[in-house]
Amino acid sequence: MLSALEVVTTVVVGLMVGVEFSVAFIMNRILEALPEDSGQLGHAHGGRMLGAMMPFWYIGSLVLSAIWAVARWHHDGAGLVVTAAGLLIVSVVMSILLLVPINNRNKTWTPENRPADWKEQLHRWERYHYVRVAVIIAAFALLAAALV
Repeated sequence: MLSALEVVTTVVVGLMVGVEFSVAFIMNRILEALPEDSGQLGHAHGGRMLGAMMPFWYIGSLVLSAIWAVARWHHDGAGLVVTAAGLLIVSVVMSILLLVPINNRNKTWTPENRPADWKEQLHRWERYHYVRVAVIIAAFALLAAALV
């Protein structure tokens, strides 16, 4: 049963990393290549879609990692899982404090109401997102290493 928890946790975190990596390095490039300012509308739509789903994924990944850490506390690899869970906490805190406020503003913008600095705000969100992606990749790598 515990092995299933470890594999499920690693897969759930790995899929989350894949989605966020894709947003950072594929979707953002696609949206930036769209004509004029239509990329912002794509960002807004993506923010509404992923903004509804990702909190559950992030918190779920953290909870699964915490359960794994507690269940394997006195076993090999527990330190890796605890560190991974700590990194997932960092990613959640980053999301709440840095990324979500920008996303919440962006998902309501239209060509008629967006602020003059909307591009700068989207670029700030991207920079924070790159850091968050690095953090969750590190968490995923630690979880994968703990499986060995």
